[in-house]
Amino acid sequence: MLLIHPDFLWNTPLAKGIKRYEYFDYSVNEALFLSEKEEATSTNIIQSIQQEYHANIDRFSQDIIIAQIELLLTYSERFYQRQFITRKITNHAILDRLEDLLTNYFNSDDLVEKGLPTVQFIAEALSVSPNYLSGLLKVLTGQSTQQRIHDKLIEKAKEKLSTTDLSVTEIAYELGFRHPQSFSKLFKTKTNLSPSAFRNSFN
Repeated sequence: MLLIHPDFLWNTPLAKGIKRYEYFDYSVNEALFLSEKEEATSTNIIQSIQQEYHANIDRFSQDIIIAQIELLLTYSERFYQRQFITRKITNHAILDRLEDLLTNYFNSDDLVEKGLPTVQFIAEALSVSPNYLSGLLKVLTGQSTQQRIHDKLIEKAKEKLSTTDLSVTEIAYELGFRHPQSFSKLFKTKTNLSPSAFRNSFN
């Protein structure tokens, strides 16, 4: 275990950049599984930190230790990216459950009653942390969770626009929007067409 007092990082570039390592917000059950080679890499870095810590302290000591801590964090980021790819069965099962969850949500009354599902809601329903789910999706699909929710929304909107006579306003309300303008703006951002222009393309 490597314990670092926050004051040790105070006023350093790492103190400002440490939030970019999203795995600090992962849940316990989303632990990093290391190969023997990865474990050896991590152990060597920690041993280097230990050696520097027990050596005679000089003006370079803090910078060297912080550089090694950042190296360890960056390697951990790399190992997590590898894990998203190599644990295919587990991770693709999460993606399948995500698709089922979104499909069921968008086909139910929840959309009208509760509005669009939040990333937090989706993550909790899948028993993973929001950051883990987002990291997994980015590696496997190139999308964030929010982008996937919006894509599912646009799929549903296109279906309603092309197969029903509902007005754009009625469709917006059925898709959980309180303000039809917000729906139209999102639709145009995603498709480069207004809802009305998309519907007219079928005529």
